[in-house]
Amino acid sequence: MTIEKTLSIIKPDAVQNKHIGNIIKRFESNGLTIEKMMMKHLSQEEASEFYAIHKERPFFNDLIEFMTSGNVVIIVLSGENAVSKNRKLMGHTDPEQAEKGTIRSDFAKSIDANAVHGSDSLENAAIEIGFFFTSCCRR
Repeated sequence: MTIEKTLSIIKPDAVQNKHIGNIIKRFESNGLTIEKMMMKHLSQEEASEFYAIHKERPFFNDLIEFMTSGNVVIIVLSGENAVSKNRKLMGHTDPEQAEKGTIRSDFAKSIDANAVHGSDSLENAAIEIGFFFTSCCRR
């Protein structure tokens, strides 16, 4: 059994549409445990730094505008194979292509407003968790 940690962000669209509880229930009912959680309104600087990997992509500015448009809920999840389990729970980035019953299929409105972010690897999970959470609350 491999216990991992991963980061999930409930994005502004899902927060605004009051899906926080439903999304958290999906995590917990599928064997993931909430280790840390906070609600935050990301600044332009934080969102730009967090999504810097997409800096050269044409959607970068729209992504930053969206992620700073309202509160997000940032969650550290743990559990057996947490990274892959969370990615499966989220579903495809485009909710129209997401498998029925996934978070994005049920709660996302579009490929841009797609309800949740999740780390795509253990390495990125460690980086992303460190971005928002340290032993003493970095931000």
